[in-house]
Amino acid sequence: MSNVIPFPARLPEPAFEDDLDIDLFTAVDVAIRDLYDLAQRLRGDETGHEQARECMAMLARALEQARVPG
Repeated sequence: MSNVIPFPARLPEPAFEDDLDIDLFTAVDVAIRDLYDLAQRLRGDETGHEQARECMAMLARALEQARVPG
């Protein structure tokens, strides 16, 4: 029998757009830069460094695809 891990409950949509602290594009862009900084600090941990690089690449692709009108 497998374990089913439920997704967390969705947060309610904010009543006003001004309630959003950060938009998704900015959040992904900041995450990419943060991952770059973390990867630089993980020089002795090649596995962690590789994981950070893969995550940065994934986020960069997602951000680029989201920017393309379509």
